[in-house]
Amino acid sequence: MDTDKKRYYISVSHQLIQDVPNDSAEYEVLMSETEVSKLRDLLEDLTKEDEYAFKRTFVPYKSADHDDAADEYNDRLIAVYAYLHEIGDEKTRRTIEDMNILGKMQHTDYHDEGYEGSPLNK
Repeated sequence: MDTDKKRYYISVSHQLIQDVPNDSAEYEVLMSETEVSKLRDLLEDLTKEDEYAFKRTFVPYKSADHDDAADEYNDRLIAVYAYLHEIGDEKTRRTIEDMNILGKMQHTDYHDEGYEGSPLNK
């Protein structure tokens, strides 16, 4: 069992997990190797969705905020914050709750027509 936890400094915006403090770290979290591995996987998924969403931004007739690529990116971002909220200490949980990002990103109210069938729309 993987119970030994070590302090890590996390930057979601830079998608970094480091074991030394730095200016870009947004969160300080105690994690086991299993938790570090899961967070790395979540950040890697976020990076892939970010790259895909960037590629589809050049489709001239579609707004990125109404596209499945943006929805997928948001889903991955929510997963990262939800996991940090789950494993974080009280300060990390409070910071994420104060951001009000978990509920907000799940309810964007984008249901406009015209975004089906795009070659870059998942």
